[in-house]
Amino acid sequence: MSTVPDHLRFRDSHEWVDPTQSISPVGITDHAQAELTDVVFVDLPKLGVVKAGQQVCVIESVKAASDIYSPISGEIVEVNEALSANPALINTAPYTDGWIFKIKAADQAESSALMDAAAYKAHIG
Repeated sequence: MSTVPDHLRFRDSHEWVDPTQSISPVGITDHAQAELTDVVFVDLPKLGVVKAGQQVCVIESVKAASDIYSPISGEIVEVNEALSANPALINTAPYTDGWIFKIKAADQAESSALMDAAAYKAHIG
């Protein structure tokens, strides 16, 4: 069973956001990285304003390329440059060192519309 931290919120497309932080890290879930298998490249997003559900970057694995969507609206203020040199951080630490970008939420309450950990666990079955 995949790890699903209780404090995060989740999209049905397997992105997570940490709404407990004012500048919220975003990444993909443990379940998603396991499905992708070995991540070999991350096309990091550009800094700037995005809308919830907007495609912001691509992750490539030995198995597939996957679009990554912003879970909330706001401004991408930082990207995880460490992924350029070591994209496998997404596999080894999807909720910590493997974050993809940080976003300053346009409306912090928007994350409440996303799935909580219990709902995400049910979603991935």
